[in-house]
Amino acid sequence: MKRKQLIKHIKKYNGFLLREGSRHSIYQKGRLKTGVPRHNEIVDELARKICKDLDIPFLR
Repeated sequence: MKRKQLIKHIKKYNGFLLREGSRHSIYQKGRLKTGVPRHNEIVDELARKICKDLDIPFLR
């Protein structure tokens, strides 16, 4: 999955960028936080975990 596609999906469910790290961007939804790596392609298992951490449905 493309990183841009995942970020768009996170923002659709009211997630927002908390801060930028050196290797990850930290996104937050309510009290839930997770890191999104800066790779162009994100493995589906990792994207599923990111969605689970933010309590949003998986995209695919």
